[in-house]
Amino acid sequence: MKAKALWAGLAAIALSAVAALTWRPQVKAAATTQDIYPSKPVTIVVTFPPGGGTDLLARKLGEALEQRWRQPVIVENRPGASGNIGARYVADSHADGHTLLMVNSSFAINPGVYRQLGFDPKKDFAPIINVAWIPSVLIVGERSSVNTLEQALAQTQAGSVAYASCGNGTPQHLAGEMLAERTQQPLLHIPYRGCGPAVSDIMAGQVPMGFVTIASAMGFVQHGKLKPLAVTSPTRSPVMPDVPTMAELGIKDYELNQWHGLLAPAGTPSAIITQLNQELSQIMQQEKIQHELQNLGYTTTRSTADEFTRIIHADIDRFAALTQRAGLQIN
Repeated sequence: MKAKALWAGLAAIALSAVAALTWRPQVKAAATTQDIYPSKPVTIVVTFPPGGGTDLLARKLGEALEQRWRQPVIVENRPGASGNIGARYVADSHADGHTLLMVNSSFAINPGVYRQLGFDPKKDFAPIINVAWIPSVLIVGERSSVNTLEQALAQTQAGSVAYASCGNGTPQHLAGEMLAERTQQPLLHIPYRGCGPAVSDIMAGQVPMGFVTIASAMGFVQHGKLKPLAVTSPTRSPVMPDVPTMAELGIKDYELNQWHGLLAPAGTPSAIITQLNQELSQIMQQEKIQHELQNLGYTTTRSTADEFTRIIHADIDRFAALTQRAGLQIN
């Protein structure tokens, strides 16, 4: 009986050892699988229609990430309400890094314009990286008698002068509001649904002048169809080196350089944010990407997540003050 009990005990110990050996690798394998990112297709939501600068940047980054990951990267356009619809969608998405948001400076302008966003821009997102800057440019048509900013502002002596922008609440809209505030000159805002239609009407003489992205104006400037008067960036643009900045023309405290970057929903693991920042930084160092974007008027950059957070929060506060002074709030 004692022998049988002894053998039974040894058998139980052996079975326990086998179970432990077979169970431990399974736990390790599960943890390893969980740590792999991305583990499924990644969606980059763009808050503007296809064909614009933000959409173009998202698609270039998506293609590069897809090649690195061997995982599909889908660019999904969710325009509407100046980008608030797409932003709200991402804010409500799972915080696992598989749904990202590609935005520009409009993201920081909207809180000052719209009282009801449906999300908190400072708390509901985790900034990843700022990848590019691009200025706006003040333009007039080739047949305009205006050749300088001083001449453009002189027209306000006979009353308010209209200027076109790429839409309500866009950086180009605020560029005009900033100019009106800094110079104390009356300017009448004419919003368009995108920079393309604004450029067309400026060339046709329907609107005397306008602020548009440098990328949308560059080709027409090169062919003599538009005349650039000033850029909104703190330094001259490499693609328009002969065009002065607002500061050079005596407009003090004037700077509006439009950023483009990626955000994730708040709560996304910091390891995923770090991985995305590092991989996108490497992509932005690629000569091909830099050359393509610089030819379109962009200045490429590679911020840290913390740096991008500070940029966004500072712009939210700065633009909120400006929109309040200009009375641009929408219920």
